[in-house]
Amino acid sequence: MLPISISISNLILNAFLFLSIPFFFFNPTISSPIQPKSSFSVWPKPRTFLWSPPQAHLLSPTFSIAFPNHRYLSAAAARYLGLIHAEHHQPLVAPSVVFNASAPPLQALNVDVADLTAPLHHGVDESYSLLVPADGGAARLSAGTVWGAMRGLETFSQLVWGNPSVVAVGVNVSDSPLFGHRGVMLDTSRNYYPVEDILRTIAALSANKLNVFHWHITDSHSFPLVVPSEPDLADKGSYGSDMRYSPQDVTRIVEFGLEHGVRVVPEIDSPAHTGSWAEAYPDIVTCANKFWLPAGAKWEDRLASEPGTGQLNPLNPKTYKVLKNVINDVVRLFPEPFYHGGADEVIPNCWKSDPTIQSFLSDGGSLSQVLETFVSSTFPYITSLNRTVVYWEDVLLDQSIKVDPKYLPKENTILQTWNNGHNNTKRIVSAGYRAIVSSAEFYYLDCGHGDFLGNNSIYDQQTGTDGKGGSWCGPFKTWQTIYDYDIVYGLSEEEAKLVLGGEVALWSEQADRTVLDSRIWPRASALAETLWSGNRDEKTGVKRSAEATDRLNEWRSRMVSRGVGAEPIQPLWCVRNPGMCNAVN
Repeated sequence: MLPISISISNLILNAFLFLSIPFFFFNPTISSPIQPKSSFSVWPKPRTFLWSPPQAHLLSPTFSIAFPNHRYLSAAAARYLGLIHAEHHQPLVAPSVVFNASAPPLQALNVDVADLTAPLHHGVDESYSLLVPADGGAARLSAGTVWGAMRGLETFSQLVWGNPSVVAVGVNVSDSPLFGHRGVMLDTSRNYYPVEDILRTIAALSANKLNVFHWHITDSHSFPLVVPSEPDLADKGSYGSDMRYSPQDVTRIVEFGLEHGVRVVPEIDSPAHTGSWAEAYPDIVTCANKFWLPAGAKWEDRLASEPGTGQLNPLNPKTYKVLKNVINDVVRLFPEPFYHGGADEVIPNCWKSDPTIQSFLSDGGSLSQVLETFVSSTFPYITSLNRTVVYWEDVLLDQSIKVDPKYLPKENTILQTWNNGHNNTKRIVSAGYRAIVSSAEFYYLDCGHGDFLGNNSIYDQQTGTDGKGGSWCGPFKTWQTIYDYDIVYGLSEEEAKLVLGGEVALWSEQADRTVLDSRIWPRASALAETLWSGNRDEKTGVKRSAEATDRLNEWRSRMVSRGVGAEPIQPLWCVRNPGMCNAVN
C-alpha cells in the first residue's frame, strides 16, 4: 500500500479537534522574571526514552507526515499535523537543551505500520518506536498497528514547542503499555453531558494514551439513550428532548473514538439502577419512584443506596422482551466487543416489595436465585451477540445477593472491582476471573465533595466532621493517591496476568459539563502514566511521584492550552522552583 504524505499546505486547520470543539477554559499568558531550566518530558513517561545530549532543531514550516493509507490513521495524522504546526506550546520552565539554529530544520515524519488490519479491541498491540535524528533526514515512527502509531504521534507532538517551533532531536523512544485497559468511566444519567463535552473528553483520553471511554449511559435517574426498538425509554425516561443521545450521536462518538484510538464501552446497568425504565414500563420495575430511605428506617431497610429507586423484575417475562431489545440495539450501535451489564447494588427490599417476588420467596426461593434467573436469562443472549460481558463485582461478591459462579463462565466474564481495594481484586482473580480495577478508595473522582442529600443533619456540627465531609467515599482522591496505587499489589504473577487494567470513575451526582474537565484532569493523567509505564523509577524501583510532579505540572499546562480545563496541582512558584515544594519523605 502506497504511503500518503500530508503537509500544512493541504490541511484545513480548523478540522483539528482541539481548535474546533467548544471549551470553557483558557490559559492566560504568564510572565515571570524567574526563568529556571529543566529537561523536557513526555506524558505519560515512555518505557524507554533516550535523549543525550538534550538538543533541538527548528521544525520546518513545511513539515509533513507520511503514512500508510488507513481510514483512522489518516484522520489522526491530519489532526496531529495541524496540532504540531499550530500549537506553539510555551513550557512553564524553559527546557535545558542545546539549540542549533544553523542545523537543517526537521522536514518530515515517516510512519510505518506492520499490521493495518488489527481492530481496536482489548489487547491490541499499542507499541511503537520513534527515532528523531540529530544529523538531518526525516524522523521515523514504527508501530505494530495503527493504534500504536497514534500513541507515537502523540509522543512526537509533545517533542515540539516554541514559536517558531523547535523539536527535540537525537531522540530514541521505545514504548508500549503495561496494561491493555486504561480508561475513564463517565456517568451521563444523573446529569447530562452534551456530545461536544464527551468528544473533548475522548480527545483528552487519547492525548494521555488512555484507550477506554467507559460510558455509563443509563441509571435510575434518567435514560438518555434513544433505543430505536424501544423509543419510549428515552422519550419518557430522559430529562428532556435536548438531553438525549440519538443513534447519530452514538455513531459520531464511536467514530471519534476510533479516530483517536479510544474504545467506547457502553454500560446499560441492570437489573438495579433502572428506575428510569419505569416511566415507559412501570410493570417491569419494582419499587420505582419510592422514597429511598423511609423515615426511621434502618440502612438495611432502604430501597436504594441513594435517591432514585427501581429495579427490573426478573420474574416478569416482559422484562426480557424489553431488555433484549435494548441489548440488541446497543450491540448494533457499539462495535466494541465488551458489553457492560452493570449488575451492582441490587437492594433486597426493592425486590421484596413486589408481590410476584414475595410469592417466590414464600415458596422457599431466595433473592440470589432471583438474580440468577436474571443473569441466566440475559448473559447467554449477550454472548450470543459475540460480546464479552463486564459486570461490577457485586454480582459475585455481594454479601446478600450474588450468583453462583456457574452462571458466570470465566471465558466470557470480566468483573470490575470498586470495593475494598486490593482485597476484592484478589478475590476476583483468585477465583479465575479477569478484573478491571476501579477501587473507590483510590479511583473514584467524585469523592470528597460532600453529599448531595438535602436536609442532612450531618453538616450541623460545630466541632468538625469525621474527615470525609459527608461523602461516603471521602476524602478527595488526589492525583498522588491515584498515581501511587498499585493495582496488582499482593497478587501472584499468574493472578496479576488476570488484571486487565483500571479505570478512574466520575459519578455525576454533583458533576455536569461545568466541572467535567477539572474533576477528571489531571487526576486521570496520573492513572494514565501508572498504567502505561508504571509509578516507579525503572532503575531504582522507588516510587517516582516526586519526579512526576514537575512533569505533570508541565503536562497539565499543555492540556489547558489544548482546550482541556485541567485543574492546577501546585502554585506556579513551585513549578519555577523545582523540588522546593516536595515533602522530605
